[in-house]
Amino acid sequence: MIRRLAGLVVIPAVALALVAGCGSEDDAPATNDGVVIDVVIKGGTVTPGDERIDAAVGETVTVRIDSDADDELHVHAVPEHSFEIHPGTQETQFSVDVPGQVAMELHDAGKTVATLLVRP
Repeated sequence: MIRRLAGLVVIPAVALALVAGCGSEDDAPATNDGVVIDVVIKGGTVTPGDERIDAAVGETVTVRIDSDADDELHVHAVPEHSFEIHPGTQETQFSVDVPGQVAMELHDAGKTVATLLVRP
């Protein structure tokens, strides 16, 4: 009788532990903190260089720029965005309405800063 009772307690406990372990980060509540990308343009060098960054449709993307040159940041998204860059520090924000890969490129430098992997 004791062995049967122990089995009845152990089996549900193991099953509960297995089910609890099936959770993932996707189960966490969504937050609207957004994505922050730090860009440095110095002496013709740009960082980051074609970094892949996850984002979601409608999520705010903040780009903080520290530059020693004039340039223009193009965001090839829907909607399309373009931002003038001047020497010094500045910050700009945008969001993307359509999922997919979105290139962020510096026009004058001819370099891709990042590719956003925008999910629905």
